[in-house]
Amino acid sequence: MSLITKTPNEQRRFGLALWAGFLGGNLASFVKWGTENPFPPRTPDRGIPPFDMLQDFGLQVSQMIYQFSEHMINWGVAGVHHGFSIVFAMLYCVMVEVFPQVKLWQGIAFSIVITLLFHGLVLPLGGWAPHMWQLPTQEIISEFLGHGLWMWAIELVRIAIREKKTAPKSLTRSQT
Repeated sequence: MSLITKTPNEQRRFGLALWAGFLGGNLASFVKWGTENPFPPRTPDRGIPPFDMLQDFGLQVSQMIYQFSEHMINWGVAGVHHGFSIVFAMLYCVMVEVFPQVKLWQGIAFSIVITLLFHGLVLPLGGWAPHMWQLPTQEIISEFLGHGLWMWAIELVRIAIREKKTAPKSLTRSQT
């Protein structure tokens, strides 16, 4: 028996997967932000990786702000965060259409891979964060917990959308 199985072509619904990923990614972005209040993802002395990233790309990040309820919000940083969520949610949902094992542990396995990829490789290589083994334990816990809940929210949306659109229609009262 193979560890990697593929869904038959006729059962794949890529348009539905993209839609579920788009909706799930939007919702899950707020889930991830919500985990950062009780479990801050970095010590106060470090910069925010999306801010540093945009700045390295030559953008005036400190000017990308708007005010809401007397708070200054950086839409550049928020946009990177939100865009990341949507893009990876859509990628996840499309991958699940082909390789159902990607949804292992309701997407938590995928979130572990994403956390390791970004916090273990991409961010340190870009100079936007220390290597994972240099991070405080609390930061590692915050990132794995936040990304786990983020991906689980995406998976719940994916399941709901897929089942609603592909499940056989039940009989209505007038048909019984």
